[in-house]
Amino acid sequence: MSNTDLLPSLLFKMNENQLALEAAIMELTLWVEQRASDDVAENVRGALEAIDRNEEFIKLTLAVLMAPE
Repeated sequence: MSNTDLLPSLLFKMNENQLALEAAIMELTLWVEQRASDDVAENVRGALEAIDRNEEFIKLTLAVLMAPE
């Protein structure tokens, strides 16, 4: 298997990790909100919005990279 064959798998795993981190951070955000630290929670939600904005592009790019030629 060449290095270029590994790239789509690597990107897929990196995307999975990103989504898992997003879920974990969201859980922490909810925990922080319940303890009345709205400013911190708002800042974290802002960062999570960047992940959400990029998620669709990442999915589409992975689909193109992994499509059979």
